[in-house]
Amino acid sequence: MGSEVIILPVIFGAVFAIAYLYYSTRNKERMALIEKGADASIFFQGKREGKVPFWKIILINVALLFIGIGIAIFMAAFMVYNLGVNEDVAYPGTIFFMAGVGLLAGFAVAKRLEK
Repeated sequence: MGSEVIILPVIFGAVFAIAYLYYSTRNKERMALIEKGADASIFFQGKREGKVPFWKIILINVALLFIGIGIAIFMAAFMVYNLGVNEDVAYPGTIFFMAGVGLLAGFAVAKRLEK
């Protein structure tokens, strides 16, 4: 009964720990580079000409993922009602397969946008 109460603090603690380690490590690395006399311009990467923004790539990948999942649900319904495939196998199998195909297509589109 008490395990439900502790789950939320554990999740928030894990997120906080990861964020703390990331920022403290990044700060230590930067301080070490500054102490050695490295140029501070390496911390600020300038925008390249023709570079696609990160949010557009994420948006394309999420859109193609959802398209793949939608197509998978239609394919699974077709397989269940017309081909007699077991419902417990058809839905998860096609959803995972088409989600992977959607992510692969998103990777290909993002790679083509970078060129």
